[in-house]
Amino acid sequence: MSKPITPVGIHTEYIQIDQLLKYEGIIETGGQIKALIDDQIITINGQLCTEKRKKCYVGDIISIEGLDMDLKIVKEEE
Repeated sequence: MSKPITPVGIHTEYIQIDQLLKYEGIIETGGQIKALIDDQIITINGQLCTEKRKKCYVGDIISIEGLDMDLKIVKEEE
């Protein structure tokens, strides 16, 4: 069963994974991303994320094991 997708609007070309997770309240500090990366529980478009500052672009789907939703990057209109 797939998880519901939550859109995350950005005004820029991309957002770094650590900034995205802070923005969404999933982590409180940028340093917490290291534990998630080390635990290998983040995927972007089905590929394991191994970079703390991985760039996420419009259309990307971010999935985190244990989170009850996936995040999808969308372009937010100004």
